[in-house]
Amino acid sequence: MKKSVLTRYRIMAYVTGVLLVLLCLGMIAKYALGIDGAADATRVIAIAHGWLYVVYLVFAFDLGSKAKWPVGKQLWVLIAGTIPTAAFFVERKVSAELEAKVTDGGTNLAKA
Repeated sequence: MKKSVLTRYRIMAYVTGVLLVLLCLGMIAKYALGIDGAADATRVIAIAHGWLYVVYLVFAFDLGSKAKWPVGKQLWVLIAGTIPTAAFFVERKVSAELEAKVTDGGTNLAKA
């Protein structure tokens, strides 16, 4: 497996995670605090998160298929982009696991 596959996943995990946290803060500002202008910001962030989550799904699925993960692990990584802050923790765990395999000569995990 190429290191670029892991890098793409990591970038999208952070982008998706940050947008989801911003979306949650925007929803709190909109509904709980009643801040003017929060509705517009929330709409823009929601649209951006929605589209970029699809890109995250593609990259995470690509990573999981090349790493030959079981279905349960693959689903957990895919769902992590919908739970606030989960993407950060899952990304760290996945990166630590795969970095060791990539640097220890397992550069081609897809071929077996």
